[in-house]
Amino acid sequence: MENELQAKINQLSMMEQNLQNFALQKQQFQAQLMEVESAEKEIKTSKEAYKIIGSIMVLGDKEKLQKELAEKKEMINLRIESFEKQEAKLKEKAEVLQKEVLDEMNKKDKHE
Repeated sequence: MENELQAKINQLSMMEQNLQNFALQKQQFQAQLMEVESAEKEIKTSKEAYKIIGSIMVLGDKEKLQKELAEKKEMINLRIESFEKQEAKLKEKAEVLQKEVLDEMNKKDKHE
């Protein structure tokens, strides 16, 4: 019983680390999304549009660049949604596991 409880505590700890990783990755994608949205605003009001390729900026077709930004924005939004779904599932599992651990610890305390 003690080993099982320790295993659950370890699993819960790993879940917490995974949740932190999800939060960091989601935050990175949200930052990318903000950059894309900012670029979309700028490209609408500018006469010319440039694209960064490697370490240089190249004059590009404004409509093509707008389309690329829209596609990138959609992809980022899908990734954020995916992280949010995975995060919600993991939180749910962690809450169930945490309740099990607490229940077992309470039972153990009552028997001592």
